[in-house]
Amino acid sequence: MFTGIIEEKGTIQSIRQTGEAIVMRIKAPHILTDAKLGDSISVNGVCLTVTSFDDESFTVDIMPETVRATSLKLLSNGSSVNLERAMGANGRFGGHFVTGHVDGVGTIRSKRKEANAVYYEIEVNEHLRRHMMMKGSVAVDGTSLTIFGVDATSFLISIIPHTLEETIIGSKGPGDIVNIETDMLAKYMDQLLSRSQNTDKDASDKLTESFLKDHGF
Repeated sequence: MFTGIIEEKGTIQSIRQTGEAIVMRIKAPHILTDAKLGDSISVNGVCLTVTSFDDESFTVDIMPETVRATSLKLLSNGSSVNLERAMGANGRFGGHFVTGHVDGVGTIRSKRKEANAVYYEIEVNEHLRRHMMMKGSVAVDGTSLTIFGVDATSFLISIIPHTLEETIIGSKGPGDIVNIETDMLAKYMDQLLSRSQNTDKDASDKLTESFLKDHGF
């Protein structure tokens, strides 16, 4: 589990591709101070496992499904990436619930500055938009952000100077591809509502008070 608060911008040192699988080495000295083999690290919002590391860099394996579903396949040597370690049980929760399981990708349609903020309009498909709402949460390349508008084809976010400086989104513009993870709670509620509206399901699957209690709500 992650929070969407980026800890460091890492740099891709090497990429080795075999078929659709990728082995990637990332320079990131800050987040490796307490690293262990098997740790989970979010790379541009994708939860990956540390397979080796030293004082300056770490290696991850990226399986074909992840390559196909995310923007990681667009990275090259020297690319910057957002990095976040998995949240410790004693840590502060500064963003929102981010799993590191990317739901899809979006394309930046426009970028404009207004006062101290920069607004990004990001085009996404209907499957992603259905889990977005005004003032809801979204992770863009692993960064926890607030949605300021949703229309038929896209959503709007506003970025403050600190986030522009500390994450890779500040260097992105129209046409760039970003990883999107929608709000986990919205996805769960959509699943529950879909089940409750399916008249072919057993009555025990319908959205009732007892059903919500049984599923932890």
